[in-house]
Amino acid sequence: MSNEEQTYHVPVLLNESIDGMNLQPGGIYVDVTFGGGGHSKEILRQGDESIRLFSFDQDEDAEKNIVNDKRFTFVRSNFRYLHNFLRYHGVEQVDAILADLGVSSHHFDDSERGFSFRFDGKLDMRMNKRAGMTAAEVVNTYDEERLADIFYLYGELKNSRKLASAIAKARANKQIVTIGDFLDIVKPMFGREREKKELAKVFQALRIEVNQEMEALKEMLYAATEALKPGGRLVVITYHSLEDRMVKNIMKTGNIEGKAEQDFFGNIQTPFRLVNNKVIVASNEEVTRNPRSRSAKLRIAEKKG
Repeated sequence: MSNEEQTYHVPVLLNESIDGMNLQPGGIYVDVTFGGGGHSKEILRQGDESIRLFSFDQDEDAEKNIVNDKRFTFVRSNFRYLHNFLRYHGVEQVDAILADLGVSSHHFDDSERGFSFRFDGKLDMRMNKRAGMTAAEVVNTYDEERLADIFYLYGELKNSRKLASAIAKARANKQIVTIGDFLDIVKPMFGREREKKELAKVFQALRIEVNQEMEALKEMLYAATEALKPGGRLVVITYHSLEDRMVKNIMKTGNIEGKAEQDFFGNIQTPFRLVNNKVIVASNEEVTRNPRSRSAKLRIAEKKG
């Protein structure tokens, strides 16, 4: 593995997630989060000659990691369009779908992309640099209440109202353009000892809003439920409680809200059977090797026949 690949995104829970896909000869597989290509390469390594793998990524940087393999098709798109692109490629149903919802480490390490408070740069955060609103536009144009909601819902921040109010006051005097501008406003809101943790949540909240991550995830999970064959596997790695709740709900009840529908006998009507009842987390050894795997949670479910 070249240094560049290594730094792009060290695949988290690699063996556990590929095992969870239950690869079979001639199977059709989807990796909806190609990124550095770590999981996709492992699927191709373990799969036989007749498998097919479709990997999605909307980020043009991910294209540098494309593999030259006749079994592999790269789809340059957000995974929310899973259904359309499978249809476009003439695929009716698939054997397993893998999603690793961690933002590639590479994004955090690229100051140009504006994902991290460790660097100064433009406040951008778009995964797809060709589309959509930047984080700077969000903090400059959303009204105070909407900003507070984003920080509360997506960052689980208790002082979301105070944050939103400070941003609204500051932008009245001067537009917020860079990460530095933004940090000058929000840093004083946090005590020294919790500063890093809280700032990470602020940036997470903005990133989720900019990329409409919750909407995209919801659409992808419903499309995945439809696309899987009976016996097909849904394998998802999440990194924060909002994502995890949505994944858990769809696996347990068949919908994002977690509303359980019961049949006449009181059995819950869900399209899935849980493969692991208990969530799978990274080993201590993996966490030491790759600190970003600390918050990763892996869930696996099988489509009922």
